[in-house]
Amino acid sequence: MHRNNRLVLFYYAADAISAIVAWTILYVFRKKIIEPGDQPFDTPLEFDVNYAWSLLVIPAFWMLIYWSGGMYQKVLRRYRLQELKETLIASMVGTLIIFFVLLMDDKITSYRDYYQSLTILFCSHFFITLLFRLILTSRTVTLVHKGHIGFNTIIVGGNQKALAMYEEIQGLRNSPGFKFTGFVRVNGQDNLLSKHIPHLGKYDVLKSIITEMSIEEVIIAIESGDHKDLEKIISMLEDTSVNINIIPDTYDILSGSVKLNNIYGIPLIRVNHSIMPAWQLTIKRMIDVTVSGASLLLLSPFLILIACIISFESRGGVFYSQERIGRFGKPFRIFKFRTMSKDAEKDGPQLSSSNDARVTKFGRFLRRTRIDEIPQFWNVLKGEMALVGPRPERQHFIDLITQRAPHYSHLHRVRPGITSWGQVKFGYAENVDQMIQRLKYDILYIENMSIAMDIKILFYTVLIVMKGAGK
Repeated sequence: MHRNNRLVLFYYAADAISAIVAWTILYVFRKKIIEPGDQPFDTPLEFDVNYAWSLLVIPAFWMLIYWSGGMYQKVLRRYRLQELKETLIASMVGTLIIFFVLLMDDKITSYRDYYQSLTILFCSHFFITLLFRLILTSRTVTLVHKGHIGFNTIIVGGNQKALAMYEEIQGLRNSPGFKFTGFVRVNGQDNLLSKHIPHLGKYDVLKSIITEMSIEEVIIAIESGDHKDLEKIISMLEDTSVNINIIPDTYDILSGSVKLNNIYGIPLIRVNHSIMPAWQLTIKRMIDVTVSGASLLLLSPFLILIACIISFESRGGVFYSQERIGRFGKPFRIFKFRTMSKDAEKDGPQLSSSNDARVTKFGRFLRRTRIDEIPQFWNVLKGEMALVGPRPERQHFIDLITQRAPHYSHLHRVRPGITSWGQVKFGYAENVDQMIQRLKYDILYIENMSIAMDIKILFYTVLIVMKGAGK
């Protein structure tokens, strides 16, 4: 079993044991202290059926809380201060939920009993959970520092700056976890690292090397004169899952751009892939699944009617399927109600225009009301799309866009969506120029992603549907 997966199981087991122990402490406290009240006799302790059921429900509840907060993700990269902060927040949230759902209906003699129960549950759960998690995390951190755990790393650049960085990391008393597999050069002269690690070619082959060598970390070490290539390199890496680190200039350090995660590390700028907190990503996905599933179920009679009208109006299938590019550049097949005549793209990929003769009469209605997009709820359920996110495009048009706007690859950081800020503003793009205009709003959305932003975009999308004002 992979080391990461095995460690995740240890965290699950530790959290389950912690939840059971903390709940048992609360149960004994309630039975022995709260329920007897001022009675002089000693109440016998009985572990009833409700307690037995709680041993299944309570651990599952806590693991759901931790999973929602992203506490089972990247367990090999967790650190002790992170455990303290996240366990504290999760314990506060989970304790309050349990208190209001399970403990508020208890028979009490005074409100002091509530406060005592809440305090006992929070303190016992927090400290026991934190203890187990710190043991696991400390062991992992120690293995990383000793070099027993490492993450495949490639250096972009082989100049003096890259060489100095490599020698500094190799000379550290505690390893930061970089396992160097090679370097790629930016220009023809930077080969100073070739004496230490393999030279893998020029940086334009970076993506294929990442896939072939299972690279997890990329360190960009380029001189000030090569900064013109920095945007191109970062854009190239945006639709991958690697961590991107940049060796800073003195200006970056003075301006406060450089943050250290541990005291033994070297100063690096980490390009942040986390566009939303883990708990918001969980809620976003739960909303996606709930709304999509409910919509397909409740609208099924209406969808059948739409399908019948499409089949009666023109020859061809009811649904239209097409390959699009999704998160991390992975292709998938998108589904829509057919709004064009059969063989509409027999002459190759074409964008639709306002007066496109290929669009059927009923198809125009479907496009104005966005009803043609409803089958994409199935893509959302499959995890290929979200309700809100940049519209997915075909590779043909992505190639045309990236020739003029290389930063288009930023869109592949997230799941594409049925609707988006760009879609609300522009609707269906009629040419590459409009696609590039829409790109600005999609990037702004990604940089400001939140549940509140999604709700606003969904609200305006509903207005468009009700007004039939879609472009």
